[in-house]
Parts: sequence; C-alpha cells; structure tokens
Amino acid sequence: MGTPPRSISSLLATAALGIGIGIGIGNQAWPAAHAALVATVAHGRERDAALAGGRALRNAALGAGALLATACLAGGTTALQAPAAGTGLAYLAAAALVWSVHLHAHPAAAQAEDTVDGPAPRMRALPAADVVYVFCLNVPEIALPLVLVTQLHASPVWPAAIFVANTVLVVTLQVSVTVLMSRSPRRTLLALAGVVLAASYLGFLAATSLGHGWGAPAVATVSVVCTLGEILYAGSTTALVTALAPAHVLGRALARFELSTGFGLAVSPAVITALAPHGPAALWGSLAGATLLSASAVATEKDRGTRLGGCQPGIRRAGIRRAG
Repeated sequence: MGTPPRSISSLLATAALGIGIGIGIGNQAWPAAHAALVATVAHGRERDAALAGGRALRNAALGAGALLATACLAGGTTALQAPAAGTGLAYLAAAALVWSVHLHAHPAAAQAEDTVDGPAPRMRALPAADVVYVFCLNVPEIALPLVLVTQLHASPVWPAAIFVANTVLVVTLQVSVTVLMSRSPRRTLLALAGVVLAASYLGFLAATSLGHGWGAPAVATVSVVCTLGEILYAGSTTALVTALAPAHVLGRALARFELSTGFGLAVSPAVITALAPHGPAALWGSLAGATLLSASAVATEKDRGTRLGGCQPGIRRAGIRRAG
C-alpha cells in the first residue's frame, strides 16, 4: 500500500516549513555576519565600498538565480530538483571558502580604544527609521506589480522589466555611487536616501493618476529614482552602523540592527497589500510621509559617545590569512 495523499501533503508541508525556517535564519544571520567580517578587515571608506560590492554581487546572484529558476520551471518538478541540489552544494562551497579564511583580531586593544571614546550608542532613531526605509526593497517586487497589473491593467511585462532594470542598476551602480558619495557624512547620505525615496513615492502617486495609457511608462521611469534611493540607502545604512559601533560590540550592534531590517521586510508585504486597495494616495502618500519622518529622525539624531570609522588612525587592527 502506498502512502496516503494526505500524509504526503503533510510531509511536504513539514519539509517546506523546515526549509523556510532555515532560509529565514540564514537570510537574517548573513548580513550581520558579513558586515562584521568586512569591518574587521577593512576600514573607513574602503569598508563602505567593500560592503557595497558585497551587496552588488548578492543582487547579481539573486537575479541570475531568478532567471535560472524561471528557465527550470518549464521542465516541471524534475527540472527544479537540479537547481535545488546545486543551490545546496553552492552553500556548502561558500561555507568552506569562508571557513578557510582565518582572522586574527586584537579585541583587547580595540576595547581599550573604544573605552576612551565612550560606550556603544543606543541608535534609537536608526533602527526605527530602517523599518520604514527597507520598504523600498519590496516596492519593485510587490507594490509595483500590484499597482501595474491590478490598478493600471498593464501587461505583466512592465513589472518584470522594472525588476530587471532595478537589479541591473543596483549591480552596476552600487559601488560607484557609494565611492562617489564618500566625501559626504554617512548620516547625511542616509537622510538623503529617505528624501529620494519619498520623492519617488510621490512620483508613483503622480504616475498612477495618468491612467492606463501613460501610467505604466511613467511608473517605470519613476522606478529609476526609487532605485537610486535604494542604492543610497544600502550604501549608507550598514556603513553608518559599523562606523558608530565600537569594535568590541560591533557584531552585537549589527545583529540588533538587522532585526529592524528583518522586521521591515516581514511586515512590508502585508502593509503594502493592505494599503493598495484604498487607492494610490493611501499607498504612496503613506509611504512618502513615513519615509520623510524617518529621514528627519535620522538627520536630527546626534552621534554621542562614538567615533566615526576612518576618522582616527588605528581604530581596528586585524590580520588575515588563508588556511593551509
């Protein structure tokens, strides 16, 4: 006798739940661990560029993975097993590469230097603002397809093209924009990112009022501005946290900050889909207002008891070598 269909469904649901939990843990742990590692081996604006480069590569990999998965969908369930197995092997290979890198930091010296400059900042405004800022990451994936297809009745090609353009722009411009803006304070850049994002949300509001004919091209044009705001946000937010946090609590500060990012990513789909049926003004007006308030909070918060990375020599010292 074979396994009853209901039992098979339960097993599949349990497996999917376990896989989802594992992916969620990895997605939340990776940004903080990666930023802490980069901050150990790079300093000042070089660290900012390295963080931006990591984000650009990650977006390129996500885009390539999406294209591969789309191609495999045509082959059915069997064809999807190959990329699933390949992804698992790729994760194992990545873990082995990271494990092969050994760091030699000097926490005692770093802690002594940090004690002179005071305790770790509380950064109350930054995590709260980050919850709102991070909504921009789900705008191309959730908000724009919802608006374009259900409200403007545009072809699904439009949201797909916007998503591809967003990925290409982030991959090609993230590092160069971060380096270009490196002369400005990180906090100023993060506040500017909020202003640009709010302006793009208001632009989406104006674009959707154009109706079916010109609405979709106008939304696609405004999405470029939104992507620029995303680039400014991604290039300054983690860099600002790593600059504000003393070396001996850097990992802890990044982990706490990542909670705000994860929370924003978790609630943003529900918020967007709840606001969208009430009209463009409810969706884009709310996002614009909340983002402007967040940008104001970021700009007015004072950096007390901190030192900015790259402003003082000898802040962190670490050695790095390959295993073997």
